[in-house]
Amino acid sequence: MPSTDFLVIGSGVAGLSYALKVATSCPGRQVTVVTKSDEGESNTKYAQGGIAIVTNTVDSFEQHLQDTLTAGDGLCDETVAKFVVNEGPRRLEELIKVGVPFDKDRQGKFDLGREGGHVMNRVVHHKDVTGLAIEKALLKAVRHQQNVQVLPHHFAIDLVTEHHLQGDGIPRDEGTTCYGAYVLDETTGKIKTYTSKITLLASGGAGQVYGHTTNPAIATGDGVAMAYRAKAKINSMEFVQFHPTALYQPGASPAFLISEAVRGFGAKLKTRGGEAFMHKYDRRGELASRDIVAKAIDSELKRSGEECVYLDCRHMDIKRFKAHFPTIYEKCYSLGINVEEDRIPVVPAAHYMCGGIQVDHRGRTTIKRLFACGECAYTGLHGANRLASNSLLEAVVFADRCYKMGIKEIGTIGDLPPVPRWDDQGTTTPKEKVLISHNKNELQAVMRDYVGIVRSNERLSRAYNRLALLYKETEVLYQRNTLSPQLCELRNLIAVGYLIVKQSLQRKENRGSFWNIDLAAC
Repeated sequence: MPSTDFLVIGSGVAGLSYALKVATSCPGRQVTVVTKSDEGESNTKYAQGGIAIVTNTVDSFEQHLQDTLTAGDGLCDETVAKFVVNEGPRRLEELIKVGVPFDKDRQGKFDLGREGGHVMNRVVHHKDVTGLAIEKALLKAVRHQQNVQVLPHHFAIDLVTEHHLQGDGIPRDEGTTCYGAYVLDETTGKIKTYTSKITLLASGGAGQVYGHTTNPAIATGDGVAMAYRAKAKINSMEFVQFHPTALYQPGASPAFLISEAVRGFGAKLKTRGGEAFMHKYDRRGELASRDIVAKAIDSELKRSGEECVYLDCRHMDIKRFKAHFPTIYEKCYSLGINVEEDRIPVVPAAHYMCGGIQVDHRGRTTIKRLFACGECAYTGLHGANRLASNSLLEAVVFADRCYKMGIKEIGTIGDLPPVPRWDDQGTTTPKEKVLISHNKNELQAVMRDYVGIVRSNERLSRAYNRLALLYKETEVLYQRNTLSPQLCELRNLIAVGYLIVKQSLQRKENRGSFWNIDLAAC
């Protein structure tokens, strides 16, 4: 039975920066990172825009804070927003020290981008692949730590809590204690019990609950679902951010993201007929916050019956465009879209989960010895809608806070109690995998059609009923069959979908990324 001091579930910026800090500060402690795909595959890898940080005197912490609060539509935790913004420069210095090559101008200053919701240029970036650059640098640094073990293709199934020690493994209330996780080794098919004194959930988002998403295939809400089953408090799941400008490419998954920085660079949103429309919805035009732009595009598509709108970059300096957005330019060109002459077809796609596992200011969940940070956590920073490029900032700030609290707590933790091995009740392998794939497709269709950018009470009620049936069918599969990553992911996606629907039904006012037409009529 593997045992470790710090168990990290997830290998994005949150998990890796936490693991690196713990390992270097506590060389006598063992750190184990489990990740269900390749060690470099995460939502971080696909973050194009950058990381929003105040880096000069033209900008200010007060203005970044105000932009964050405005985007969050009155539901941000202002205390959290203040310390996240203020700690940004220190976390940026740490990323630079591990080798992230942020872009500089000819004067050696940061080449700052601007995105929707920001009144200043403050997005530090590496071309249009910032997340990938951060991921590579952190992985390289982590690999040099002798006390860190990174285990790719290891799928965390459930958290180990004291209820497993008591026999039935069914948590009945909050305030329990976490002792690690049950993990499926995908190469052997064996389920191992990883006991740990401190466990961190840094498992990323859940965009695959919608199917049409900018998130990679691994974004199935595993951390939120595991925490929910363990009775951790889950908050604000109704706030799902749809990125306004995913490349319109039917059948592609994940959808290719056209960074918000492209609009910050000067691109204009237009209808098929060439009419600019954002000025009708917000005085900031294309630089309005994501919730406003996504709803505006949704409204235009419903009005016109078209399948997409267009980003027009033809009036821009294409040489500079290529330098700033080489990946986007090449992707469009590979599909026959010449940005110099053609408009880019775009549609909104599920992008970011603003809610998640509730944590305090130190990253502690409502379960003892269980921390969470990154997209799976609800810190209160984003409120009803995330300000562009605040996600990487939040991840590194809260990873730092989780690390500091974790190394403080671990000194008070003695030997772990005996933990039972996984009781695999399943005895057969599903003869027809279509039972899993069909339910996943149905779930995604329900969420897309009933729980999208604009919702209604009737659609939400229908979704609730459909998800209840999918849950029952999937639980039968779960109990009868040997476990596979696909079956576990389906179970987690259904749990996440249920939480989004349930908390959408509970919300009685429209804020930020949440919009119910029945509430709008009140």
